[in-house]
Amino acid sequence: MNINKVVICVLGLLMGTFSVAAQINILNAKTPEEIGKKTQDQLVYDNDQPLAYGYVDERDILWSKTTWEIIDLDERINFPLYYPIDTNNIGKERRSLYDVLMKNIKNGNIEHVYADSYFTEKRTLRDIEASLVYSDTTDLGIDQYNAGEEIDPQYIRKFNLDAGDVEEWRIRGYWYLDKRHGELKYRILAIAPVANEARSKAFPDDGIDSKVELFWVWYPSARKVLHEAKAFNRKNTSQPISFDHLLNSRRFNAIIYKEDNELGDRSVNDYINDNALMQLLESDRIKEKIRNLEIDMWNY
Repeated sequence: MNINKVVICVLGLLMGTFSVAAQINILNAKTPEEIGKKTQDQLVYDNDQPLAYGYVDERDILWSKTTWEIIDLDERINFPLYYPIDTNNIGKERRSLYDVLMKNIKNGNIEHVYADSYFTEKRTLRDIEASLVYSDTTDLGIDQYNAGEEIDPQYIRKFNLDAGDVEEWRIRGYWYLDKRHGELKYRILAIAPVANEARSKAFPDDGIDSKVELFWVWYPSARKVLHEAKAFNRKNTSQPISFDHLLNSRRFNAIIYKEDNELGDRSVNDYINDNALMQLLESDRIKEKIRNLEIDMWNY
């Protein structure tokens, strides 16, 4: 047997091992309830944790820039962050990014939630839920109220925002040149879902366009949760990718809408008005400026 056959056999065995692990007991399950559950030996063997960030000394940062980006969920490449939005007929192991964050905010696994990307105001679960629900009283309910009667619950309409209402994600990231390693690196600092206000669901015919940032999550505190949650891999369903890996490896398309600057972190649409094409070109200009910095560093 030559060396090529040996290499092929080894790779085949490795791929088979990884595939079985990724299927999570689907081939060995005796009942449907056992699918997705690992044995205690598998859990000990896996020891699966998110890849830890290395320590970066401030003296090793040669240059840095903070950027804010929009991830548009209408783009096909960003679909793994959006779907599934209907979870009634799908396995419980598959959830959208929004559902994963909301579930873990509710159960207390994610505590560092803020009102803005500067982390000036911390938000509680009560604060978040208040912004996700809109209550409206019908005319019959108003008549009851005016008559001094208690409003019947059937005359109160409630509209809740869910994963299907999220239109985009916004991320705040930090680009920096690590002089110790001589390379340009990127670190996500925060992430936020963006949707129209719940009020827009009550009056869909009004064409209300009021996108708001529902909340900002301090990303490093959510990495363990996002590592355990898996996004769909359209190229190979036996190898799902964690949300943490997907975001840290930047497997999405985003547009820069703001960068830190001397004008109070002025956003692009503040100085380029009513011209979407020029705003996109400005976003590309900022990206190229950051990328070229590393290239220029190696030019002598």
